[in-house]
Amino acid sequence: MQELIEATNLVKRYGPVLAVDHISFHVRKGECLGFLGPNGAGKTTTLRMLRGYAPPTEGSLQVFGLSLEKAPREIKRRMGVVPQENSLDPELSVLQNLLVYARYFDLPKKEARSRAEELLNFFHLKEKANGEPDRLSGGMVRRLLIARALINRPEVLSLDEPTTGLDPQARHLMWDRLKELRRQGVTTVLTTHYMEEAAELCDRILVMDLGKIIEEGTPKALVAKHAAQNLEEVFLKLTGKMLRD
Repeated sequence: MQELIEATNLVKRYGPVLAVDHISFHVRKGECLGFLGPNGAGKTTTLRMLRGYAPPTEGSLQVFGLSLEKAPREIKRRMGVVPQENSLDPELSVLQNLLVYARYFDLPKKEARSRAEELLNFFHLKEKANGEPDRLSGGMVRRLLIARALINRPEVLSLDEPTTGLDPQARHLMWDRLKELRRQGVTTVLTTHYMEEAAELCDRILVMDLGKIIEEGTPKALVAKHAAQNLEEVFLKLTGKMLRD
């Protein structure tokens, strides 16, 4: 199976703080790779390096067979990014948020509108097209952020805590949409604090703690390896039960 992402001995330092400590991993075409870990484990920093937002201090990162250091624009053109925070423009309508974002990828107006309408329909947002983002529910905002990230039809979709704060109904709808994207061939990399979400969506999981990858495997394999009842029990065995800041 083709590997779309290859990270080797990645290190990220912020002054004296070692946020990511010599980690190596790969992501295969068509799979969903999940990062689990307590707060401060290095998950989001790893995603920021993958997205080209934070250059590695050491190590190498290849995406689509290209060096992120040498070809950042080409890599970003083929990637979709869903941040943890709401970065929608409140002065634009739901539809306009997608159309304006499409300009970054030089999409013709007619094609951009066609894609935007298709995505709004896919994420059950068609009736909100002319509404204001500030009037959307939390679940709708998250769906719109993912729709925006898909406007360029990316090969890799990167999501940071995609369902944080959502109620169970909204979370399950989001899972259904992400599974459908997988069936369409979109490769996914995500971070999450929800063990059920990781078990539901991820083909493989990397558990991080203190900047290191401390365990890797499929959800079922990890549960079996650690003789646990579920993924949450595995997580607590690996990272401890003490509350992290």
